[in-house]
Amino acid sequence: MPRKYYKVIFDPQEEGGYTVTVPALPGCISEGDTYEETLANIREAIALYIESLQADGLPIPEESHLIVEVEAPYEQIASA
Repeated sequence: MPRKYYKVIFDPQEEGGYTVTVPALPGCISEGDTYEETLANIREAIALYIESLQADGLPIPEESHLIVEVEAPYEQIASA
């Protein structure tokens, strides 16, 4: 089976650690105390998510998100 790659979003938590989501796989979410732990956890969550889809005979979503970093206008930041 060819490898699939998904974009994930790491959200640092105030109490420490991260929450991570996979936009292409709705409801696929995990967390961890360190970046490395969180990365391992989301890899496992993705694998289980895909396994569940296959067991149900459902298609595996393709990654289609384009994530771009956009700079906010300085004038709006300075006046905030």
